[in-house]
Amino acid sequence: MEHQSNIAGRVRKIIAEQFAIDDAELTNDNRIVDDFGADSLDTIELVMTIEDEFGMEVPDEDAEKIQTVQQAIDYVAMRVGGAA
Repeated sequence: MEHQSNIAGRVRKIIAEQFAIDDAELTNDNRIVDDFGADSLDTIELVMTIEDEFGMEVPDEDAEKIQTVQQAIDYVAMRVGGAA
């Protein structure tokens, strides 16, 4: 099982790179659509990048529930940790 802090760092790095944000300015409470101006294509690209990085598939119904940086981290941690 991968440690959650490592997962958090990797997810935060993906989000920071995709939206050209300095990681120091990124908070776990940031809302992906509201705070970063993500549109539907951006969110699809983000999910695809997370899928590639962690070698998993994110069903559309789950992807729609990921609204914040923390929710993305929690989702990946749950899936990588063997739950769900």
